[in-house]
Amino acid sequence: MHEYSIVQALLEQIENIAEENKATKVTKIITKLGAMSAIEPHLLEVAFDTFKEKTIADSAEFVMNIQPLTIRCKECGAVSEIEKTHYTCLQCGSVDIEVIDGEDMYLMSLEME
Repeated sequence: MHEYSIVQALLEQIENIAEENKATKVTKIITKLGAMSAIEPHLLEVAFDTFKEKTIADSAEFVMNIQPLTIRCKECGAVSEIEKTHYTCLQCGSVDIEVIDGEDMYLMSLEME
């Protein structure tokens, strides 16, 4: 379950940001999780709840905003959000597309004290 290693890296990043900002507590963590990031949201939440104990984020609220897969068609220029993994332009049907969002996980913001 790679969610554990992801959470460990996330908590390390949070600790560093809190230290840089001289915070003593993190109260809220907001992430953006791409629908095609290969990260299972429920498992990520379980891993976060497990590893956050005895850290600066031990009582933090963990928010995951799920980002749909967003593509841009190289043929017609249309930008679309797609739900299935059939990568085609919704406007013209072309398969000559580029993924512009929805494959990664990002730490978007922290609320700290």
